[in-house]
Amino acid sequence: MSRFRPIAVLPLLLALGGCNFVVLDPTGDIAAQQRDLLVVSTLLMLLIILPVMALTVFFAWKYRQSNTTARYEPDWHHSTQLELVIWAAPLLIIICLGALTWMGTHLLDPYRPLDRIAADTPVPADVKPLEIQVVALDWKWLFIYPEQGVATVNQLAVPVDRPVSFRITSSSVMNAFYVPTLAGMIYAMPGMETKLHAVANAPGESRGFSANYSGAGFSGMFFGFKALPAAEFDAWLAENRASAEGLTKAAYLELEKPSENVPVRRFGTVEPALFNAVVNMCVDTGKMCMAEMTAIDARGGLGLAGIHNVLPLTYDKYARRGTVLGGKAGYVVGVCSPEELAQRTVSAATSPRSLAPVKGAGLALPGFTPISLPAAPAGPRAPSNI
Repeated sequence: MSRFRPIAVLPLLLALGGCNFVVLDPTGDIAAQQRDLLVVSTLLMLLIILPVMALTVFFAWKYRQSNTTARYEPDWHHSTQLELVIWAAPLLIIICLGALTWMGTHLLDPYRPLDRIAADTPVPADVKPLEIQVVALDWKWLFIYPEQGVATVNQLAVPVDRPVSFRITSSSVMNAFYVPTLAGMIYAMPGMETKLHAVANAPGESRGFSANYSGAGFSGMFFGFKALPAAEFDAWLAENRASAEGLTKAAYLELEKPSENVPVRRFGTVEPALFNAVVNMCVDTGKMCMAEMTAIDARGGLGLAGIHNVLPLTYDKYARRGTVLGGKAGYVVGVCSPEELAQRTVSAATSPRSLAPVKGAGLALPGFTPISLPAAPAGPRAPSNI
């Protein structure tokens, strides 16, 4: 019966055959540096772990009960030399790990623009990073290429040897954007924008996914990743531009509805300022942008008059997400569109802005121009009839 035991292990070997070393064999420089950091840290720790494991087996064997030739010293309690080894070796390893962590934290900061394409290739001065806007939806990924004016669902493509700047957010709940062959994992959070800088150094295809549980369709929240040569990337962009489907605000609100295992979709046009509206939670028509609301709050708020600036919320991801108690949902009415807000942001950056608190007393009504009345004639006043 024992000769059949190796056959029983074969299913396990077949299961291991489905594994790959994508994390340890990346195609991007940032992921390669992270791989090196992981390998070096592991080797440093093994300098302690392996001797400890070996000595554990050695002592158990040498001082076993049946070994009568082993030294027996029941009164032994201290060795200066042994203490130095026990404390000095781990201390040196901790110092090395701390130095690696400090350097890696700064050099591999996802918000830090790239200064090199590869180990021996700096970023050319005339190369502009490709901006890609990433939105984590339920349960799919939206990628917007603002300069190229196209967007895709569940497919990401980047050109080889060109820095990429990702702007990442989420529509509803927290997710984690992760392409193992490209760079590390970055969280995507609603109402916030995170960043990631990366580069692909070799053509290839892999897949990315969400590394943070986000609900029922989480298991199918994958997307295809392509690193393409410049000519093939231009052809991929042309394929997307050929799509007759446009990503408007209305189309985004439909796309945002929860759905699972969504196939690749392409949008030939993208409405301007859509990503900023997603970040500021004001894609819905008439809803005040979060940036505008915080600016009003920073200047003192709207006071009691602001109470009437709330309307019932008819759109809330089409599900209240478990909310049972409390009144009807509401949202703050916007006073300008996301496009107007973006234009105001640009004009505000070039002109001085008063940060004085807003006070209700003495403010002119919107659109009201005070009329200057003529001065009363000099002389005695006529008696009143009252």
